[in-house]
Amino acid sequence: MRYFMHIAYNGSPFHGWQIQPNAPTVQELLEKALNIFCNEKIPVVGCGRTDTGVHASSYYAHFDTEQQFDERQLQHITHKINAFAGENVAIYRIFPVADDLHARFSATARTYQYHVATSKMPFLQDFVHRIFCNLDVKMMNSAAQILFQYEDFTSFSKLHTQTATNNCQIMHAHWDEMNGHLVFTIKANRFLRNMVRAITGTLIDVGRGKITADDFRTIIESRNRCNAGTSLPAKALFLTNVEYGNILF
Repeated sequence: MRYFMHIAYNGSPFHGWQIQPNAPTVQELLEKALNIFCNEKIPVVGCGRTDTGVHASSYYAHFDTEQQFDERQLQHITHKINAFAGENVAIYRIFPVADDLHARFSATARTYQYHVATSKMPFLQDFVHRIFCNLDVKMMNSAAQILFQYEDFTSFSKLHTQTATNNCQIMHAHWDEMNGHLVFTIKANRFLRNMVRAITGTLIDVGRGKITADDFRTIIESRNRCNAGTSLPAKALFLTNVEYGNILF
């Protein structure tokens, strides 16, 4: 039987999703919990690797087991894992799915949001990136539209990764004001390592007037990470949605 887990986590105390030696990760915590409450060693496969400090408000993972759980048992396991996981991880739901539905490879789109503040926000300071100047949001949105015209985003990828291609299809990219701060929302079929934080940092350079929208286009076409802006801190980045085609959970 294959089961999906719908979860959320505060990434601050974790070294990302994927298990690492001598460092706490979300995957390791969930596998320990399943091993205890299912009395079985169960690997957990996530929908993607979030970096150290990155958060997820909607994340999916799957696991396989010979055991068949009814709804009451799944609710009981969910409750137990939530108690075990502490305050930084929440399991919304565990539910059965088709055997061929894969948390990572069946995903058709992912959405991230990056939060930026241009003034002090003491109650959000752990989850926003502070910018000490005003930003031209209209210019940043104008530059963001250029992303739709390209597929190769090597300029915004972490160097020396083992990906077969740096091509991505971006479906949405826009800055909005939410609750007194700026949020950049970007949706694509896949993302490269550090891609969202590098794009956001470069768009902020546009908003500061450091570069123009035409410069932004030139950076993309250069396929050179050294030409793009700074990769912004992880603490303000959230994975907010994962889609699986026509499948609705």
